[in-house]
Amino acid sequence: MPSIRQLAGILAAAAVSSAAPAPALSSSAGNNNNKRQTTPLPDYALTYAPISYLYSGESWWPSDVATHLANVIPEVDFVPVSGYTSAGSVTLATLNDQSSSVYLTSKDNVDTSPAWLVSAYGKPTTTTGGYSAAPGTIIAVQKNATWVDVFYFYFYSYNYGGKVIGINFDDHVGDWEHTMIRFVDGAPTAMYFSQHGSGSAYTWAALSKGTGANAGRPLTYIGTGGHANYAKPGKEDYTIALGIVSDTTDAGFAWDLAQNYRGYWFDTASATFSEAGGANVGGSEEGSTSPAEGATWLQWGGAWGDEQYASSRSGQYCIFGECHYTSGPTGPVAKNLGRTAMCQTESGCTVFTSVDDLTHQSKRTHRSK
Repeated sequence: MPSIRQLAGILAAAAVSSAAPAPALSSSAGNNNNKRQTTPLPDYALTYAPISYLYSGESWWPSDVATHLANVIPEVDFVPVSGYTSAGSVTLATLNDQSSSVYLTSKDNVDTSPAWLVSAYGKPTTTTGGYSAAPGTIIAVQKNATWVDVFYFYFYSYNYGGKVIGINFDDHVGDWEHTMIRFVDGAPTAMYFSQHGSGSAYTWAALSKGTGANAGRPLTYIGTGGHANYAKPGKEDYTIALGIVSDTTDAGFAWDLAQNYRGYWFDTASATFSEAGGANVGGSEEGSTSPAEGATWLQWGGAWGDEQYASSRSGQYCIFGECHYTSGPTGPVAKNLGRTAMCQTESGCTVFTSVDDLTHQSKRTHRSK
């Protein structure tokens, strides 16, 4: 049971509309996000990192953001940006030099399902082991002296949107989803699950936890193709103009972000990111790439996939505003990291006490999902 101090922190977070500015984390953590962050992520960010289960029949696996960039071309209005006309011309170190109007556009015809879009390399090694060769992204945000939100971001190079009345809708290049755990005095109090353009939040006590080596860690379940996050396995529905689409989950392949990730801090006062180190491939790429990846890539506000194709493009169709191919999403910077409420959309946010509850999901907002 949470202590009185922890409960006070939770109530304060729910009631206060603007959190106190984050204190300085270290001499290198101020406004200059070009400096290397000397303060690592707090231990509890990894101790309580979720174990996320990908569906047993998944076809579109976790992806490394660096590999994704090696296979896209920055475009505006379907025209490559001058000086960046080839795949791989933009890296994590230079991404924030691009305009927020840019779409990172696949170098390949997505209909051919090129290997980098499928990202089979990111498939966890076993159903229980938890290791994926595709690094996750973990971002800690200190809201005040006792309150830290830790975001666990999952990236996929492709989103398969599913079918309504046998017709495929909402496929797009690039897919960012996340969970967030709110810590008060280092103890987890609640967790948020992003679900397309919506999401659901739960008290910590409501969540299922791992056992054995993963004891105490929350279990999450990732929908096949569209990669929404849920607190229990099974089928969950969301609504689009043409009807109901179902997300299907099960305890297929365990994905443990704590085994392979890039870590960062986000400072709410300066709205900048700084490095916090990482683990395995993510830690190696973040720390030793020449030139260094840095953290500015997280500040980029453009789209991580193709712009929605014109109706004249082969395979494209739109029915009642729902299209087969839609625009790619924005990245972590657009996910309301400075939120006070648990939910990305703070208005009307409910923190459920049972995993049987779910925020109503309707049509997705692609540029901000």
